[in-house]
Amino acid sequence: MAAAAECDVLMAATEPELLDDEEAKREAESFKEQGNAYYAKKDYNEAYNYYTKAIDTCPKNASYYGNRAATLMMLGRFREALGDAQQSVRLDDSFVRGHLREGKCHLSLGNAMAACRSFQRALDLDHKNTQAQQEFKNANAVIEYEKIAETDFEKRDFRKVVFCMDRALEFAPACHRFKILKAECLAMLGRYPEAQSVASDILRMDSTNADALYVRGLCLYYEDCIEKAVQFFVQALRMAPDHEKACVACRNAKALKAKKEDGNKAFKEGNYKLAYELYTEALGIDPNNIKTNAKLYCNRGTVNSKLRKLDDAIEDCTNAVKLDDSYIKAYLRRAQCYMDTEQYEEAVRDYEKVYQTEKTKEHKQLLKNAQLELKKSKRKDYYKILGVDKNASEDEIKKAYRKRALMHHPDRHSGASAEVQKEEEKKFKEVGEAFTILSDPKKKTRYDSGQDLDEEGMNMGDFDANNIFKAFFGGPGGFSFEASGPGNFFFQFG
Repeated sequence: MAAAAECDVLMAATEPELLDDEEAKREAESFKEQGNAYYAKKDYNEAYNYYTKAIDTCPKNASYYGNRAATLMMLGRFREALGDAQQSVRLDDSFVRGHLREGKCHLSLGNAMAACRSFQRALDLDHKNTQAQQEFKNANAVIEYEKIAETDFEKRDFRKVVFCMDRALEFAPACHRFKILKAECLAMLGRYPEAQSVASDILRMDSTNADALYVRGLCLYYEDCIEKAVQFFVQALRMAPDHEKACVACRNAKALKAKKEDGNKAFKEGNYKLAYELYTEALGIDPNNIKTNAKLYCNRGTVNSKLRKLDDAIEDCTNAVKLDDSYIKAYLRRAQCYMDTEQYEEAVRDYEKVYQTEKTKEHKQLLKNAQLELKKSKRKDYYKILGVDKNASEDEIKKAYRKRALMHHPDRHSGASAEVQKEEEKKFKEVGEAFTILSDPKKKTRYDSGQDLDEEGMNMGDFDANNIFKAFFGGPGGFSFEASGPGNFFFQFG
């Protein structure tokens, strides 16, 4: 009897356990069905909760993990989804959807090789599965885009790398590696806001991502915010001490900052030769830093202008605007150098560029001044014709006229060839014009200010230089040219 009682006890203990297992399965299926309903309504958070309840109730059911993986994928949580998908195929290696979801998670995270293995396993189980066939092609396309991007990055064809990464990210939207490579190339192309946006999105999800910190620093570095850039590089190196790119960029940033500051200090102290050397050394640090180098070229141009090496200054400013065509300071510096070297058309062009960009009164006046000098430069230079300075006195102008008028008088060249006579007659006339204008204070003022002399009623085309000559030397018979030998003349005054 004792034995019978013990057996009963055992049976009584076992039967309820079997009933609980069946009940658990029913409850788990109920959770699954509710999860399916929420999934169909696209309420993925609630679907996730019910699939989790189903897993907690029956943790050995592959389909529950598969369903939760699908839900996590819809929520963009691919790394968690990958864990569920892998668990589903561990529980049931013949679960085709499980392999498809595992492959899709691998692909979304940018691991195309692992994705290919998962899709191949799905095809081994169901070789006619069209989804597996298509996804296998997608994974191989991503592998190909990666290879092309790697080659083009080495060639510094950053636009093509961005194109490849955009195509790859269509299949791998959660791949931080692809996003970082794209962001780095955008920074190299000068598309800083786009690069910053990509890096910031990653840092919102993972604030310790060293690559994203490096790209943020790189954008600031290339925008000439060097001090802030160094902070990001240092932070990236804290997260990943062996981050080679962050290490190089940090070193370059510190060196650039130091050289530029030393150059500025030397310039302020008037040591232009040292400033030139320091700016030149800074320009050799990193050819990729376009904005900082543009400023360095402009600074060196300013130094050259102080040293009166105006052609060198123009070349430096030209290099600056080649790097940054919106750099107003470089245009202004070059325009002033053009003015100083009397290249007025070039000066007008630069001032027009400046005024179109920044319509200030100051820039408008600079443009007007350059336009006036250009207009004046297209006229005859009467000061040059007489050989006097623009600040010449009345007496100096008279002496200059006397010398030039006698030098080019037609009678002096009566024995020369017809060609020489014609040229000397032209010069004689120009000397008379110059004297007429510069000896008259009113006309001289109008000439110096760039006003039209014809408005005074003086048509220089009908000008008679002989009348001016006669008036200056005291009228007819006041002098004569006589030869004292071949090519020799002297003046005889009455």
